[in-house]
Amino acid sequence: MSYRELTMIEVKEVLRRREAGQGLREIARETGLDRKTVRRYVQAAADGGSGEASVQHVVHEVQARALPEPSEPRKLLSEHREKISQWLQPTKRGARALRLSKVHVLLHRQGVQVTYATLCRWAHDELDFRERKPTVRIDDPEPGQEAQVDFGKMGMITDAQSGRTRALWCLVVTLSFSRMQFAWASFEQTTEAVCEGLDAAWAFFGGIPARVLIDNTKAMITTPDATAPRVTDAFADYAQARGVFVDTARVRHPKDKARVENQVPFVRESWFDGEHFVDLQDARRSAEQWCRIVAERVHGTTQQVVREHYEREEKAAMLPAPSSRFDVPLWTEAKVHPDHHLQVQRALYSVPTRYIGRTVRVRSDQSVVRIYLGGELIKMHARQAPGKRATDPSDYPPGKDAYATRTVTGIIERAKKQGEHVGHYTERLLDRALPWTTMRQGYQLLRLCDTYGAAKVDAVCERALDFGVIDVPRIARMLKQALRAEDDAEQRGKLRKLPEAPRFARDAAQYSTLSKRGEDKP
Repeated sequence: MSYRELTMIEVKEVLRRREAGQGLREIARETGLDRKTVRRYVQAAADGGSGEASVQHVVHEVQARALPEPSEPRKLLSEHREKISQWLQPTKRGARALRLSKVHVLLHRQGVQVTYATLCRWAHDELDFRERKPTVRIDDPEPGQEAQVDFGKMGMITDAQSGRTRALWCLVVTLSFSRMQFAWASFEQTTEAVCEGLDAAWAFFGGIPARVLIDNTKAMITTPDATAPRVTDAFADYAQARGVFVDTARVRHPKDKARVENQVPFVRESWFDGEHFVDLQDARRSAEQWCRIVAERVHGTTQQVVREHYEREEKAAMLPAPSSRFDVPLWTEAKVHPDHHLQVQRALYSVPTRYIGRTVRVRSDQSVVRIYLGGELIKMHARQAPGKRATDPSDYPPGKDAYATRTVTGIIERAKKQGEHVGHYTERLLDRALPWTTMRQGYQLLRLCDTYGAAKVDAVCERALDFGVIDVPRIARMLKQALRAEDDAEQRGKLRKLPEAPRFARDAAQYSTLSKRGEDKP
């Protein structure tokens, strides 16, 4: 019989039979062990009993053997232990660890001729190289407190819209307490895809957990950090709208979200592999059906049916599921240009003058565009299509808003305020098939009212209308000539202005043609 080490129960049986007075041959025959093996354990027991302490002492005495002498290659590697350790686990700041294959090359250059397999075994035994570290099992959170989220690549399918083969990703959501899970297929890993998938998961669960533990994908995290990660503004908007808190796993630490991490291969192998999908919607319907039938099994850890466990202990602790779709916003930075406008998604939006040259934050959704400077909301506009513009005239300096609008109706309304004939003249001026070519003349006419006075311009416009002269430069020349004639007459003394309160001015009643009794004078 070949040599083998006995188990604790076998050693205890040998010692129990020795105490009962059985000989070596009888013990070997009854237990099926070799007589020499029985002799070693009986001699090691001496006068000890068959108690637990005696059994452990005997096992240690018999089975503790001296380690074999290390081979020559191992002795050679041990001589370079410190150097190999520095290559594999550098202590200098900024130094990078070498691959074991590179260490093997460097050792050969220095005359250390060992095989790569020997180097691997020696580094594992002596330096704990690539030794699997022990883990700590974390308790499950309370019901309804946490859902872990992760993206996983399933494989390639044909996109029915474009006709080309694309990679299919799956957003897997697992409730940490009951292990209830949901899979959402998508071609993209964008914030919109994440929010759409999470809303589908909450509808599937019939509730929302208090916290989601997410990966460091760019769709949700802009700055990964172990202690102070920065969540994207769009996903933060989603979390605030749904009333959940966001927690993040560390970069390259899959064990931080182990309950969903090990479910990604399960979804891929159990649901996706070997299946054929017509399009993305077909894949989503198939994934939801798989979640209801296959994934709701007796879980290996909880030893309970997932759906029953969730309905019984966790669903009551969940927040209400959303009833409407979340409008995922786009957060961008934009600079206010000298024309009072900034550009967002190829559309222009105006802001007040004092913000020209400043860089602002813009939140745009399907209906509203909000512009922020720091924490202050400085402007809101209705969402515009690409190529369109939203301009608020009040954003311009006083007196400049009219030039921004540049509408025919606006010019005519301003002209009517200057005088009746000025208004009629402007209507005649702009009553053409292409009024934009004469808008400058309309602005010129309004400036003439500011220069010469509205009354004079109104009088000249009345005379020009009588003769059918619709030409603003002609009106300007007429006003200049009249002003020049008045100045010349005043200089020659032929034009004298009456005093504001003439001394001998007659009463207006002196010019009346009616008698006091209402009859005409003779």
